[in-house]
Amino acid sequence: MTIRTRKVTIMAGEKRLSHLGAQTSRGPECGQPSQAALYRLMTWLSPAYPVGAFSYSSGLEWAVEAGDIRDAETLRHWLESVLANGSGYCDGVFFNQAYQAATASDDSLLCEIAELAAVFAPTRERHFETTTQGRAFMDATQAAWPCTALSKLCSIWEGLVAYPVAVGVACAGHAIPRIPALNAFLAAITANWVSAGVRLIPLGQTSSQRLLAALEPAIANAAAAASAATLDDLGAATFRADLASARHETQYTRLFRS
Repeated sequence: MTIRTRKVTIMAGEKRLSHLGAQTSRGPECGQPSQAALYRLMTWLSPAYPVGAFSYSSGLEWAVEAGDIRDAETLRHWLESVLANGSGYCDGVFFNQAYQAATASDDSLLCEIAELAAVFAPTRERHFETTTQGRAFMDATQAAWPCTALSKLCSIWEGLVAYPVAVGVACAGHAIPRIPALNAFLAAITANWVSAGVRLIPLGQTSSQRLLAALEPAIANAAAAASAATLDDLGAATFRADLASARHETQYTRLFRS
């Protein structure tokens, strides 16, 4: 597929998503989750869910060694930037777009989103991180909570699946409301970053909880921005975070895989 052809295809997909958003923005996907939906969402985003999230730091390990992150305050600034303008925001966009495409049963658009999300990672380690977690999430969820949406994704897309796409499609397939699911997803990946900081800086448990409390507005803002965004709005401006991820590949002593 040429770049021009791909651009036209994505633009066509954006028109379909814009129409979908107009239809569903006031629907049940924005309401309160049922007891069953809440149970599944909490289980899937729990640190105990077998996706191996604890093995990844998204470059934080190098940032700590380089002195960019030294304490709770510098970690807070780092994560606020990533949520507003980096991988946190972008993962939120992919989650939201995948959810809506799956809800609309738009197979062509879902393939486009899955392909773009898989190649969007800025470094080899970030690509490995998101696709490995995506595969693990799909395997575990299909084994315990199978749904038509995940089965359809497996049948129409043979490539690697990024983590936010996998979770977004699963939430759509189980009718978990989109907005609460998106907020929960971003809260979960932020909690994993903070957990990495606890081990790397190190931070005490109370300090880490204060940090999570301080990040609550940033998570809410990132979710709101991602929910309103289209694929054309994807992009990051956190060069230092991308550099940290690239430098981590050759870091001499490492606790994490990214």
